[in-house]
Amino acid sequence: MKNNPFAIPGRFYRGNLHTHSTNSDGLLPVQEVCQRYEDAGYDFIALTEHFHERYDFPLTDSRPFRNDNFTTLIAAELHQGKIAVGENWHILAVGLPVDFAKPTPGETALQISERAAATGAFIGIVHPSWYGLTIEDARSIPCAHAIETYNHGSEVEAERGDSWGFYDQLLNEGWRLSGFATDDSHSVVHDMGGGWVNVRANSLDPEAIVQSLKAGHYYSSQGPEIHDLQIADGQLKVKCSAASNISLQGRGRLSVYVAGEGLTEASFETEIFEPAYVRVTVRDANGKKAWSNPVWFSDLV
Repeated sequence: MKNNPFAIPGRFYRGNLHTHSTNSDGLLPVQEVCQRYEDAGYDFIALTEHFHERYDFPLTDSRPFRNDNFTTLIAAELHQGKIAVGENWHILAVGLPVDFAKPTPGETALQISERAAATGAFIGIVHPSWYGLTIEDARSIPCAHAIETYNHGSEVEAERGDSWGFYDQLLNEGWRLSGFATDDSHSVVHDMGGGWVNVRANSLDPEAIVQSLKAGHYYSSQGPEIHDLQIADGQLKVKCSAASNISLQGRGRLSVYVAGEGLTEASFETEIFEPAYVRVTVRDANGKKAWSNPVWFSDLV
């Protein structure tokens, strides 16, 4: 299962892919942002400053804050062009070179995204529910690897953090996209530690992390852990931390679930989800969730 992170070598590294500092509209300097996340048990973060003329197109060189147990990814939040409702685009590019050039006059969202992708960066369309992104908007960025499906800042400040329904619409159309959770932290107490990714990689090397992100080798969480996910002989088996609900989602309205107290594993027949895709959601007793990325059945043959 080439797109299942539980079926490949390596270990999981916890990271936040959407973070701001005083280099754009965050409240804390880069060093303190990095230290707070390292102290909170994260293995990596991406400093994604607003790549906008208002801040003189900052691209934070966070390499001085790397160590053997914590690393950083060079990144930016791109804003060229407008979406259908008239807002500036918000697109993450993670794994950029430190000399990534400023936008040229008239450069579009697609053009700067393609330029970022050409450097090897992971491209993510962020917080679609927060600012009214349309499906047509998302379709216009075919180089995207993923959709930001949970944005903690958008949830606690605007009740618009969940974009799983938006994401599922794209999956239903056949788009091969992964989905990731973030803080979108501006270093306010309430916007840190609410959503993250657990990335499967052979090492904490930044390039290895970015390659795994692009391959979809990760799952997202607000707290619960997914320990294993395997599909074989028409069965999907999942193991997880204690949960009150374990469910599967697929194309259209397709879903199944089991509910109980302290669930740590479940097994489901996969026939109703074939030949499209299936993904897993784990919910704990406090309502916190973990989400797998989709597994496409065409990859199993």
